[in-house]
Amino acid sequence: MEEESSGGKWTKEEMTTSNLDLSPVPQFDHTPFYCEENVYFLCKKLCTSGIAEAQGSDLFVVFISNDKGQIPLWHQKASHRADGVILWDYHAICIQKKRDGNSPHLVWDLDSSLQLPSPLNVYVAETIRPSFQLFPEFQRFFRIVHAPVFLHSFASDRRHMKDSNGNWTAQPPPYDPIIAEDGTVHNLNEYIEIHGADIVSRVEVDLLDAVYAQKLGVVVRENQLEEFFSLLT
Repeated sequence: MEEESSGGKWTKEEMTTSNLDLSPVPQFDHTPFYCEENVYFLCKKLCTSGIAEAQGSDLFVVFISNDKGQIPLWHQKASHRADGVILWDYHAICIQKKRDGNSPHLVWDLDSSLQLPSPLNVYVAETIRPSFQLFPEFQRFFRIVHAPVFLHSFASDRRHMKDSNGNWTAQPPPYDPIIAEDGTVHNLNEYIEIHGADIVSRVEVDLLDAVYAQKLGVVVRENQLEEFFSLLT
């Protein structure tokens, strides 16, 4: 995950975060610019700490990108702007299914300056800002992957974080690279290459079966994200 440069100008808006009464959350390992590995170990920690189901059945990993690999997100810690906007090539977060009818779906984004976790509707409004008018090349697409599938299948040898001379573009985490259970050493590109042609035409109940079964889940538009999670019971 790397910051993209943009010659465009962004409108500065005043945003506030929701003050929810949430229980204290554990500390999570976080390496800047390695969001895919951060979310991998975040899911594991949520499972082992009892915040999520033991097998992660209530967790979903969501990769955000588009055809151009240029996605604006607000309230990001890496931003140098007052409104926290940054242009990523891709990003990865975790969304936790609500536990009962009175609680919201929760977003876990270790790169966000919003409250951790944040209700999905708050995160969408303040980080994605679907009402903000963007040029078509900046539209965000979302690959939703069921966490148990992701934890079995994901692998990264960090090759994408080296320049043409083999030097690191950002210091890697201190632990060994993640290897998939089948021995695959790198498939990050399969998750982050997200194209308009991959987007589902409609969000229907049958889509849930695909998310639970397919290694790469399903891809939705930003205006379909909350609709998808509304199908989960």
